[in-house]
Formats: sequence, C-alpha cells, structure tokens
Amino acid sequence: MTGIVALSAATRLPFMNATGGTETTYTDGGATYKVHTFTGSGTFQVLQTGGVSNAIEYLVVSGGGGGGGRGGGGGGGGMLTGSTTANSGSYSIVVGAGGIGQQSNGGATSAQGVSSSAFGTAPTGGGRGGNYNGNAGGAGGSGGGSGGGTTASGGAGVSGQGFNGGNTTSNSASGGGGGGKGAVGGNSTLGGNGIAGNGGAGGANALRTGSNITYAGGGGGSGIAGSTQGTGGSGGGGSASGGSGTANTGGGGGSGVSSSGVWAIAGNGGSGIVVIRYRIA
Repeated sequence: MTGIVALSAATRLPFMNATGGTETTYTDGGATYKVHTFTGSGTFQVLQTGGVSNAIEYLVVSGGGGGGGRGGGGGGGGMLTGSTTANSGSYSIVVGAGGIGQQSNGGATSAQGVSSSAFGTAPTGGGRGGNYNGNAGGAGGSGGGSGGGTTASGGAGVSGQGFNGGNTTSNSASGGGGGGKGAVGGNSTLGGNGIAGNGGAGGANALRTGSNITYAGGGGGSGIAGSTQGTGGSGGGGSASGGSGTANTGGGGGSGVSSSGVWAIAGNGGSGIVVIRYRIA
C-alpha cells in the first residue's frame, strides 16, 4: 500500500497497529487495548500486523426501525459480536442509518433500519413499527411493535440478534413496544383508553470503554391522547410521542400519539455503530 513501509521480522512490533474511526485506548485486567469506534461508514486500515497477536474483537449494531403512527414502536437494530484475525490491508466498515418514522395519517408506513457491516458480519436492521388499525410490526434484527386498533402481532426478531416486537391484544387502541436485543417488546392491553407496550431492553457490551454500554433498545408503543404511552427500552429506544432512537445505539423509534384524529409524527430509529478492539500492550 502506498506510503506504508512493512517492518522486517526483526523489527516487527509485538502487537498490530491500525487506523480508522475514532481511536481511543484503555487498560482492563492488566491489558491495554486500542479501540476504533465508527459512528459513520469508513475504512479500518491495518498498517502493521503483530508479532504476538493479530486478533481483533468487534461489535456491530445496525440501525433501529422507525416508529409507527398511533401504534407500534420500532425494533432495535440487530446486534452481533465476533472476533477474527486481521491481515495488513483495508476493511470496509458500514454503519447503517435508522429507519424513518411514519410522518402522517396517510403517509408512507415507517421504515426498517439499515444494516451495518464489518468483517463479513451484517446484522439485520430493526423492524418498523406497525401503524393504526391492524398493521403488524415489521420483522427485523429486533421486531417492530404492532399497531393499535385491533388484534395484531409484533414483528419477528432474528435469533441471536434481538427479540420480537410486542403484540396488540384484545383490540386495544394502543400499540405494542418494539423488541430489543435483550427482551421482547411489551404487549398493549385494554384499560382506560388503552395501555401501550414499552420497548424491549437492549443488550450490554463493554468493548468500547471496558465498561458495559447498552445498545439496541426497542421504541415505545403509543395510542390516543390520554392513553398510557409506552417508554423506550434501555439502549437508546425512543419513547412514545415521537421520540427518536438515540444516534449510534441502534435504538428503535417511538410511535406517534394520536390526538383529535391526527397522528403525531413518529420517531426515527437511531443509527448503528461499529466498535473494534485489539490488544496493544
């Protein structure tokens, strides 16, 4: 590669060296790690392979699904971890965008989140939230919650990446919560003007800082004004009333609340993230 000088075996560093993303270091358990955090798409470039170890660990979180109108919360983006041995060269890193939430009563339905990818690992984007009157939640890494108004099912999650979205039960006027990496979305139930489901909890990972950070929570379901609205799941899930998923967590978007027959704009899903870690001392 232009501008890179390979070291001889006699001068080779004991650990690998690379560039790309936001670069940080920390020490954990007596070992020092270098971390590359990608909050947008880019290139991970291995400048020098190590004489001791070329092993890397990685976390890939895809974009969360958009929330539905008067209905289901968006599902958290699929979340996967892995490890591999890196050789000298360039590796493409893709960070997926969150899905768009439903914009109005008659507008297009919400959108599924976009997949992130690194080292051949590409979890599925979060499922879209269902809108009012029987629209089922979309399948995804974690499934979107179902819409309100009639009995409907939450979207299916992908095994190992996330959980299903919540269902609308007993013709509740409110929708189900989006699924998260760590738990299914809450079902909506009857009671007053309807009780919407909460977003499912996300999943924790410590690669970025050495301490756990939670990603890929589900968005909260919603109903009409005056009903009990759903909260977003831990890990960036947006709450009802159109709360968007937190950027670079893969959290699902919250559903939009209905008032006087008008649906509030639903929240967008949060964008994904890719984190790479390897030992340097």
